[in-house]
Amino acid sequence: MFLGTHTPRLDDKGRIFLPAKFRDDLQGGLVITKGQDRCLYVWSRGDFEALTDRVRQAPFTNKASRDFLRVLFSGASDEIPDKQGRVTIPPVLREYARLQRDCVVIGAMDRVEIWDAEAWAAYSSEHEESFASMSEEVIDGVF
Repeated sequence: MFLGTHTPRLDDKGRIFLPAKFRDDLQGGLVITKGQDRCLYVWSRGDFEALTDRVRQAPFTNKASRDFLRVLFSGASDEIPDKQGRVTIPPVLREYARLQRDCVVIGAMDRVEIWDAEAWAAYSSEHEESFASMSEEVIDGVF
């Protein structure tokens, strides 16, 4: 499970240090792809394969399914962290997420998300006020 908020910087070669607490789960390889809200999603290779198995059940005759899966998989990139725990983010994904130098890496339970620092600050500011009231509506029966 991935938890927490971290603030690494993107280097001149488009690499980012993965938070130390995430490295063990991602050292065998990972998949980075376009996420929703202009962030990047990062899954361990095994979790991405499990996700792929689940979405294979989606009907390809459904336009919304096709559209979502095309964006998710066409933007996906297999990566292997180097010995220092850095991973290269391909240019097309850096552009999509508008990543500059300062980034925010968050644990989002089964995946990691990479955000531009300013975008994350704006998103957090906008959504933290409604956080307390939304749990009942969004995750009914859990809390």
